[in-house]
Amino acid sequence: MSRIYSADRVRTHAAAGTIADASVVTDDEGLIAWVGPTDELPAVHAHLPRTRVEGTIMPGLIDTHVHLGFDGGPNPVERMMSESDAEQLVLMLRSARQLLSAGVTTARDLGARNYLDVVVRDAIVRGDARGPRLIASGAPLTPTGGHCWFMGGEADGGYELRTAVRRHHEQGVDSIKIMSTGGFMTKGSAPWFAQYSQDELALAITDAHRLGKKAVAHAHGIEGIRHAVRAGIDALEHCTFVASDGSLGFDAELADEIAARGVFVSFTMNVLAWQMLRAGTGGFVEHFAMVVRELRSRGVRIVTGTDAGIDRAPHHAYAATLEVHAALGLPAEDVLMAATVVAAESMGLADQIGALRPGLAADLIGVAGDPLADLTCLRRPTLVVAGGEEFAPDPYPDLEALAVPAPAGPGAVLHEH
Repeated sequence: MSRIYSADRVRTHAAAGTIADASVVTDDEGLIAWVGPTDELPAVHAHLPRTRVEGTIMPGLIDTHVHLGFDGGPNPVERMMSESDAEQLVLMLRSARQLLSAGVTTARDLGARNYLDVVVRDAIVRGDARGPRLIASGAPLTPTGGHCWFMGGEADGGYELRTAVRRHHEQGVDSIKIMSTGGFMTKGSAPWFAQYSQDELALAITDAHRLGKKAVAHAHGIEGIRHAVRAGIDALEHCTFVASDGSLGFDAELADEIAARGVFVSFTMNVLAWQMLRAGTGGFVEHFAMVVRELRSRGVRIVTGTDAGIDRAPHHAYAATLEVHAALGLPAEDVLMAATVVAAESMGLADQIGALRPGLAADLIGVAGDPLADLTCLRRPTLVVAGGEEFAPDPYPDLEALAVPAPAGPGAVLHEH
């Protein structure tokens, strides 16, 4: 609905930059009509109802990697495998509300069975449910018995991969996810092994692009990362540079290639890493600090994805990933951009979301503070507006309440799906 939202400052993440004592005007179509200093508000908008935020208004947050069908508890895979589709839908609707409550106004689901994410997406669009704008990917494509086979996306070889992409298109997905490597949590799978050849991946990615869809790859192992990058992938999930012996490695030439090809990277460093940082443990944190530093120095564009829903990573804990990225060496300004405009660009949605300027979706949040000075103010938004509609956040625990003893072994914290 048409409304004026005013605050001490508005971070537009657009050419206007940050504006002091500013306002955002939304229209009846769920779009932004005007942004600027409050004392310059056009007279045509002066009659509209007003909401004041003590602090900052900024674009709604974006999570490029979630799993609505995982509950963020100790055994999300087991729960998914044991539930009916009806039970999964109930869980996914709850997960969507958790994301929106945390200020996430756009999320990409990167693994759901039987196109349930498409169902949830469409329910949100119709207004039958509340949640973020959802980018649906269907089941991730994986070889028979490969990582996350239980979601139903098994496809062997290039022909079946290409057929699966077309089937996903037929069923209305928005993007394509491919398991370029194995993962830690699937029995019989190993993250350092490439699951597809470069030529096989290229067939699927080419068809995805032909159909107007971005393609993203789950990629832990160096070989699988290389195959995906050279096959034309748009984004890498995890990008942990696991060597062939299972150790944490790095490949400088491959990092240069990621940068040269303009591939976006989501490390999916979430509340699990946040817990380990607080505990002062975990060599993998130091490894990722190095990877972040190396990729950033080469100009690789980093986005924020949380893998929300995996073991002990609930959907409402989004803010933790922002704090982790800052702790790993990203300046706060870069973290905020990674969570908004850069994330939007990575999904091909920069003409719709990610910034506050006229014509874009009225997706915005308000926080009691200045996130550039203190990212922790993003833990609990005071205002959430998605598509021009205000949403009263559901209560959720503080991050400190989620803290648990740090898990042992890299497989417990190198995020999976």
